[in-house]
Amino acid sequence: MRTIYLDHHATTPVDGRVLEAMLPYFKERFANAASASHAPGRLVAAAVRRARAEVAALVGADPREIVFTGGATESNNLALKGAAHARCHKGRHLITVATEHKSVLDPCRRLELEGFRVTVLGVDREGLVDPKAVERAITPETILISVMSANNEIGTLQPVERIGRIARASGVLFHCDAVQSAGRVPFDAGRAQADLVSLSAHKLYGPKGVGALYVRKRGTDGVNLVPLFDGGAQETGLRSGTLNVPGIVGFGVAAALARKGMAAESRRTGRLRDRLLEALRAPGGLQVNGSLEHRLPNNLNVSFEGVEAGTLLAALPELALSAGSACLSTSPEPSYVLRALDIPDPRRRGAIRFGLGRFNTEKEVDRAARLVCRAVVRLRMSRT
Repeated sequence: MRTIYLDHHATTPVDGRVLEAMLPYFKERFANAASASHAPGRLVAAAVRRARAEVAALVGADPREIVFTGGATESNNLALKGAAHARCHKGRHLITVATEHKSVLDPCRRLELEGFRVTVLGVDREGLVDPKAVERAITPETILISVMSANNEIGTLQPVERIGRIARASGVLFHCDAVQSAGRVPFDAGRAQADLVSLSAHKLYGPKGVGALYVRKRGTDGVNLVPLFDGGAQETGLRSGTLNVPGIVGFGVAAALARKGMAAESRRTGRLRDRLLEALRAPGGLQVNGSLEHRLPNNLNVSFEGVEAGTLLAALPELALSAGSACLSTSPEPSYVLRALDIPDPRRRGAIRFGLGRFNTEKEVDRAARLVCRAVVRLRMSRT
């Protein structure tokens, strides 16, 4: 039987409409988008402009504020390192949160090696950071705050609009990793008062290997960044290198589809998630990790008492699930995100992440729940 894919936080399948739009740019329309001296180049450049406008519309931005990158990790690195190096004359202090993605936490550690100071704030039992704690952490030396919109493991939606207001009032740049939320729930860079926003195509049914960074340029106090590398001055000098035109075109179509279908898809996946949660309660001993109120509609992270995640996943070959972030799937250590929620070690070791998506059905969810419940019962019996 076909594998039921329930790991949409790790990646999503490319939507057929996205692939169809991309295909001509691999062969017939292969020109370099920077080749403005001939018609094929101008044709491709026009396609990039359209895609830029669609990605901008997804987060309420101006197309001129979108910089295409090679993915979310690059976007996060460009935002943090680029802003830190551009503003080090104003201060050398950054603020972030313990549950951020490694592509934020690791660049922060790198900056610490360069003499910057980083405050890593804790979260409550639901995974939420207190905006007042963010405000208290700001010093005259603070130059950047980085808080993700939605967590990739537990789906927690952070109060980014409140944090953005605090950052703006303090004259501190605000970076938001919106990779998991953009296209799934409404996210507006202006409402969040974000100066920098990271995005990725493959989390919203676009291709891998392409992302974007929103860089606020409105008004006289636009954001300046030091680029990660040089050599061609593409993307207003912030991301040198020949543009990945097929990927960018696909990103644009994926962004447009996500924006237009977001409200209906959010309701649909929310219903599926609630249906799944109710069915998973059958064996008893189920604990939900993270907030159910402030959560992505397609996310569910649970632990079954007395069952380790690795053992449970091995007993479910028909399901594509994960025990947390795909980036850390080979790590023997339980989730650092759940540790930040002060969740006990046995429960952390049992945590399973469900990420529902565009093409999942009620039938799939029901079958997945039955398989998981049977496996949980079997594994518990084997221990007695």
